[in-house]
Amino acid sequence: MAEFKELPAGAPMGVQALNWIDNRFPLSKLYKEHLSEYYAPKNFNFWYFFGSLALLVLVIQIVTGIFLVMHYKPDATVAFASVEYIMRDVPWGWLIRYMHSTGASAFFVVVYLHMYRGLIYGSYRKPRELVWIFGCAIFLVLMAEAFMGYLLPWGQMSYWGAQVIVNLFSAIPFIGPDLALLIRGDFVVGDATLNRFFSFHVIAVPLVLLGLVVAHIIALHEVGSNNPDGVEIKANKDANGIPLDGIPFHPYYSVHDLLGVSVFLMAFSAIVFFAPELGGYFLEYNNFIPADPLTTPLHIAPVWYFTPYYSMLRAVTSQMMYVLVAVVVIGAVLAVIKTKLAAPIKMGIVGGAVVLSALMLSIDAKFWGVVVMGGAVIIMFFLPWLDNSEAKSIRYRPSWNKWLYTVFVINFFILGYLGVKPPSPVGELVSQVGTLIYFGFFLLMPWWSRIGKCKPVPTRVTFAAH
Repeated sequence: MAEFKELPAGAPMGVQALNWIDNRFPLSKLYKEHLSEYYAPKNFNFWYFFGSLALLVLVIQIVTGIFLVMHYKPDATVAFASVEYIMRDVPWGWLIRYMHSTGASAFFVVVYLHMYRGLIYGSYRKPRELVWIFGCAIFLVLMAEAFMGYLLPWGQMSYWGAQVIVNLFSAIPFIGPDLALLIRGDFVVGDATLNRFFSFHVIAVPLVLLGLVVAHIIALHEVGSNNPDGVEIKANKDANGIPLDGIPFHPYYSVHDLLGVSVFLMAFSAIVFFAPELGGYFLEYNNFIPADPLTTPLHIAPVWYFTPYYSMLRAVTSQMMYVLVAVVVIGAVLAVIKTKLAAPIKMGIVGGAVVLSALMLSIDAKFWGVVVMGGAVIIMFFLPWLDNSEAKSIRYRPSWNKWLYTVFVINFFILGYLGVKPPSPVGELVSQVGTLIYFGFFLLMPWWSRIGKCKPVPTRVTFAAH
């Protein structure tokens, strides 16, 4: 047990109160370790706004969600009416609801940008592998949270979107039908489904999300923040052990983040007050119609932040399976020819490719579409071990890397756009090519990340005061 720190007589009341707390809870210690004495690189740029913005949106979602739960009723007969009651009769209810719905989209905007910053600056590289893994887990849990929350308004798109997504699980061999039944709680999406999704959306998934956010921040502060140069600031310290290229997070970056928060809140408020539906992308017009199990909408599509993955799901057709089998075979052949692995391992690769090809041709393409959709997220967990480049940051990689990342981003936008649109032969073909480009970016990274000569990485961060 630690000894209590005693203050001299006559100390100010505020100091005495803080000392009383510190003797029982490490408040000052936490403040120093994570704010005033946490040294961050001095060359942060605007890309580093999005981590704090993600935390801000999480708080907005929790607070507005609490107020919505006070009036929302998770009952299939009155759920839609309760949302309309919030919008029309609860004082400021329309504002709370629009803040929550806009916040869902804003969350994905800032998280996508936050992840992209990690991608271009190599924030997933050693020693930050666990920081990246926790971040990817947050993204995965966030998708589950958003999907479950999307059902709660009980509008047409909520109902039919849930019907389509839950039915995808039935494509899993052997356990699929039982798994879909377990998720729905009934043979069709109904009151049992609504209650389950409400429980998970309000209690279970937020607890997991908060735990992962805390783990993400603790892991980050343990190894230190990355920077646009990819230089480890802990490698150069003064006599007191303070990084020469670091500055205390507070007050420097807490004030710095206020700029990002201010700009974000202006854009957020403009959407909430003037365009909460944002042309049907944030709130779809069909969702203002009560759920009707007997009337199917002409086109069922998820919300915009799911559409790139939905596009990949639709891209996997029976014809596409032959292309995927060819990719597996070519990959196995290259692994055997180009790598210096032991003979038993090469035989295992060949055998695995044969078995996988047989499974891909014998199991319904719908199942492999689900695998591709899930794999598009899961593959990001392995990014720290796929990148073999000498330099972390894109600043010091070969210049053609910037074009490669640009193609990747454009391809992701195209997949997202096609996911919103009804199926068409041309759209299907483009989405199939886009899916191959998406997975090719990651699966071929061990090869292309070694190509070319990197620029010399400085030993100190490059920084010019504004």
